[in-house]
Amino acid sequence: MPPYAPVLVALPPTAASASVLRSLRAEGMRADPAADGIAVLDVIRAAPPALLVLDVDLPGPEHAAVLAAVHAESPSVPVVVLTPRERRNAVIAQLRSDRDDYVLRPFSVDELSARIRLRLRLTGAVGHTLIRRGELVVDTELGEVTVDGNPVSLSPTEFSLLTALLTEPGATVSHEELATQVWSEPASPNLVQVYISYLRRKIGPERIRTIRGAGYVLEG
Repeated sequence: MPPYAPVLVALPPTAASASVLRSLRAEGMRADPAADGIAVLDVIRAAPPALLVLDVDLPGPEHAAVLAAVHAESPSVPVVVLTPRERRNAVIAQLRSDRDDYVLRPFSVDELSARIRLRLRLTGAVGHTLIRRGELVVDTELGEVTVDGNPVSLSPTEFSLLTALLTEPGATVSHEELATQVWSEPASPNLVQVYISYLRRKIGPERIRTIRGAGYVLEG
């Protein structure tokens, strides 16, 4: 599974959860939100993610029921459960030791990101892979970009935008898809265009082609 495969982040819909999504996306992850347990199960049944982050206080069915359903429906999907310290022992008993993990609340996004990446590596869902588009090389694990062999320094938002463009070669990514993946709140087409222009200056304008009325293609 490619390193930009989706991570489903199931957190109660708060300002804090929006911040977590922004931070994970800024690190180059494709983090998709789920606001309740029913939404989690819908995604698991339709298109299982590379990993699930599940908060024990997610609205909807009790987290243990959601976790059991995920294990039954998609046993290959690893899960990182977010839990307060006083519920840790109960959560540990519900986890698969070879795939799942837990993070105690309150947590730092750096800690969560590290646990996600470790769990993906251990379960074989992602490796240390370089993505190439011609002379553009992106290391999504280390967050490094080179063009013609020269390192390029990108801001977190620029890097997140670049990884969002790393779909199938030649595929068009719409304004709406970029806004959803890079910014957790609604982003105007103008904001997307501004950051596309920033990115073009750094990796070369010819590498991002505009498809009028549709979106952008990362050339390779």
